[in-house]
Amino acid sequence: MKSVKLTLLATTVAIAFGGTLASAQDFKKYGIDKDVPGLCSYDSISKKDYKGRTLSIITHAVPVMGEPTDLHAKQFEELTGAKVNVVHVPFGDLFQRIMIPFQTGQSAYDVLFYGSHWIGDFHNYLAPVPKAYFNAPGMKDVTLNYRGVATWGNQMVQYPVDGDRHYLKYRKDIFDNADYQKKFKEKTGHDLAVPKTWEEYDEVANFFNGWDWAGDGKPHFGSAEVTKRDDLMFSAFISRAAAYAKNPNVKGGFFFDLKTMEPLINTPGFVKALEMFVKAKKYFPPGGDSFGLGDEIFSFGGGQTLMSYSWDDAFIQAMELKSKIRNKVGAAPLPGSYDVWNRNTKKWDKFKEPSTAPYITWGWTSAVAKASKNKDMAFDYLCFFSNEANALHDLQIGRFGVNPYRNAHFEVSFWTDKLGWDKSVAVPYVNTLSGMDKSKNRVFDLRVPGVNQFMTSMAAGVAEAMAGQKSPQDALDGVAKEWKQIVARIGKDKVREAYANVVALEDNK
Repeated sequence: MKSVKLTLLATTVAIAFGGTLASAQDFKKYGIDKDVPGLCSYDSISKKDYKGRTLSIITHAVPVMGEPTDLHAKQFEELTGAKVNVVHVPFGDLFQRIMIPFQTGQSAYDVLFYGSHWIGDFHNYLAPVPKAYFNAPGMKDVTLNYRGVATWGNQMVQYPVDGDRHYLKYRKDIFDNADYQKKFKEKTGHDLAVPKTWEEYDEVANFFNGWDWAGDGKPHFGSAEVTKRDDLMFSAFISRAAAYAKNPNVKGGFFFDLKTMEPLINTPGFVKALEMFVKAKKYFPPGGDSFGLGDEIFSFGGGQTLMSYSWDDAFIQAMELKSKIRNKVGAAPLPGSYDVWNRNTKKWDKFKEPSTAPYITWGWTSAVAKASKNKDMAFDYLCFFSNEANALHDLQIGRFGVNPYRNAHFEVSFWTDKLGWDKSVAVPYVNTLSGMDKSKNRVFDLRVPGVNQFMTSMAAGVAEAMAGQKSPQDALDGVAKEWKQIVARIGKDKVREAYANVVALEDNK
């Protein structure tokens, strides 16, 4: 994700180093109100003695996931006496920086933070999570979705630290403005409402683009989207494609036909989504056609744009205590479509209500290398990183990239009572996120061997269309051709076997 170098805010981390843990009162210096008893609480971890030992961690660049990795590494050092070395790597290089030591038999890192969709390539090199950690209260509370994301075969080989999905974020106060409602109706002939389709999204974004609807003397814009080729553009495209290409009446695969492993990436649903993505550039803010995730977070979370969609981070940024738009934002499902491509009939199915397909996108995960000589310390660090006190803290910091992944996080009271959100914001937020877990028509990322090759190919094709170098159809035809080559290179049966697990998650069996 976007590498943005920021200093740790004192109000966020509130850490004082160099002392020893004396009493429960000292926990406030770690930025938490109180410790939460458990296997990996501050109190429990402070009783570990790792003096003279070094823990090596590879993680993403600051701030997204990289910043909380640093924060909890420094806490772990002080609590246990260990030395913790953290290496930060930009997203575009992270896969290779982890994979090359695996393939060459090196024990370069003990702890790994990376995209959970790489499990198909990494699982043979990861140490299974020991049974003792399944008894940690935080682990017991992880939702079924994210237990599934952490599991390969019958073993949990990734340690859950995050839960990700894409959804619509919007400025609730602007949609509720009576004057804007009147002007929108006069110009478009439609009522101003939270978009239920991508066509409605476009219309609203276009109306609110390029003028001072926030009343601060600056121009504001319609939509912030992740559009940078090597910074998660592929995920933004999947969010748009889900509406047109994930048909609730057709099971057996979104990216491929599971039976034949024929790529579906260049079928009419995906092409329609890319056509819409290309047209969307007209209501981006300046520079918005090369936004990475960090840019999207600060654009919507900072009040520059009316709407965005992607990970939770921009919404949490908007809801931070010092945010000027705190409690002025809303959450809703991703826009859908009245027309969805049916690959079996080779026709568009028409729906009376917009068909939607929640995108349970890949998120950050963590693991311990099978080759590590410090597995005890490594698993203790991950358990500590994700303990309840730390999770509560990290969920409140938009740029940290830690999003809800436990059952407790889907309770309205968690957000209203512990985080101080208005109920009018918390209720639709929780309903939007929890509703994705119940849907029978969902989209998950590939999670197959070679996934990085597939996603890089997709990003390149989408970028060609966005830049006007190729038509959407020609660009995706090129991607489909490359995908066939990747499948053949890896082995059709091997990719199909892994993809079957993804399809089961999508169909919520």
